[in-house]
Amino acid sequence: MRKSPTMTPARLEANRRNAEKSTGPRTARGKAQSRMNGLKSGWYSHFYQNFVQGCLDFPLGAVDEAARALLTPEQRAHPVFAKAVETLRQLVGRMKED
Repeated sequence: MRKSPTMTPARLEANRRNAEKSTGPRTARGKAQSRMNGLKSGWYSHFYQNFVQGCLDFPLGAVDEAARALLTPEQRAHPVFAKAVETLRQLVGRMKED
C-alpha cells in the first residue's frame, strides 16, 4: 500500500487553482449534451419520468403528438426516448385491437 501524499499549503493551492479551471460545458451545444447525461442508463432520469407522466395526460392515440410536444429534437433522437415512443405506439396498437 502506498502512503498518501502530505497536503502541503503549496499542494492545496495547486488543487484550488486546478479546480477553478473545471467549469463544465461552456457552449450551448455542450450544455445541451451534458443535460442528456442522465439518460446514459435511461429509465430513472427526470427527463424520462417527466415524459412518461406527460404522455399519460395526452389522449390514448396521441403518442406522436405527445412526443413532439414534450421532447426536444435532441431528446426525440435519443435511443431511450425513441424506444419509449415505439413501445407506447405498440401498446396503443394492441389496445385498439382489443
